Amino acid sequence: MARRVDRWLTPVALGTMLGLLYVFLFAPVIYLVYTSFARDTTWPFPWNPNVKAYLNLINLRAYQEALWNSLGIGLWTALISMALSAMGSIAVLKYRHRWRGWFSIVLISPMFVAELLIGISTLIFNRKVLGLPGNVGSAVIANAVHGMSFGFLIMLAQLVRYDWRLDDAAMVFGANPWRTFWHVTAPNIWPAMLGAFVITFLLAFNNLEISFYNLGAVPTLPSLAWGSLRYGLEAELFALAALVNGVVFLAFVVIYVLMRLGIVRFGYRGI
Repeated sequence: MARRVDRWLTPVALGTMLGLLYVFLFAPVIYLVYTSFARDTTWPFPWNPNVKAYLNLINLRAYQEALWNSLGIGLWTALISMALSAMGSIAVLKYRHRWRGWFSIVLISPMFVAELLIGISTLIFNRKVLGLPGNVGSAVIANAVHGMSFGFLIMLAQLVRYDWRLDDAAMVFGANPWRTFWHVTAPNIWPAMLGAFVITFLLAFNNLEISFYNLGAVPTLPSLAWGSLRYGLEAELFALAALVNGVVFLAFVVIYVLMRLGIVRFGYRGI
């Protein structure tokens, strides 16, 4: 009898703990969305929904400029990080040299450095050594250093199961390394490259510390939102946070649907 009770209570207890954990994690996001539609953000109870905050957000020119800057930084950072992480993971897994362990540590190490330190050190290096002012290019390079470590881990986790004999077979039949990559390697590893692109884009798009110290007066969505906090929490900030969370959630839903349909398969499964 006691064994039956334990067998029944264990799933209930674990399910309750898991439910409370999800409530703890996602309650702030739900509150953001809820408040973004409220007329009074100070005390949004009872709820009186409207879309005035979203309309004001669309019409504010400062937010439009910041959005394009964030998108540009995110896209260029994602492209550079994806390319470098792909080359790094292929070099580590395909070519078994004795220094590949140290090479992997070098590529992963930016992940363990605070973003604030990366931003400040990049600013000082560009100004003192290279003589470059803060601009979008500096912010892209600094974010790429940080994002490359995350992309490298994603690529590494997926390519560890890749059969490199496929590349060797293509080269035996006359394909050069460049053609082998585009016709054999890339069609098999592109889901991992897509994952690295998405993650590094989100990291750079939402980054404040690294971009802030390398952009000067160029605004981004995180820096504009951070600066707006000096004047209090406005309804437009809730709307902005709700939209960013919605876009991120939608991106992962699309990837999940593609996985369920078999269009995207993360990891090598054979051909």
